[in-house]
Amino acid sequence: MNLEVKQTNDGVILMVKVVPGSSSSRIAGLLAQALKVNIAAAAEKGKANKQLIAFLAKLLRLPKSSVTVVSGEHNRVKQVHIAKMTAHELLKRLEPYGNL
Repeated sequence: MNLEVKQTNDGVILMVKVVPGSSSSRIAGLLAQALKVNIAAAAEKGKANKQLIAFLAKLLRLPKSSVTVVSGEHNRVKQVHIAKMTAHELLKRLEPYGNL
């Protein structure tokens, strides 16, 4: 995997490139070292961020409260914090979605 994941004291931070307004929400691969995620919601009034959080939480089998956008709230490239997870665990859970 070439996905860049930074370990923190209470979880991990990863870069996510969001493509809002897609036909469905799904993992679309990698863009540089960021996880590319298509989101069905439009990029207006925080809808895409909310759906991104819900999508990642469901994908990683975590509560929504464990996933937080820590930077890039109004940009397509975001830093996302995932609490109570190691980099190894995150990469293991993302394995089924291709060579990330």
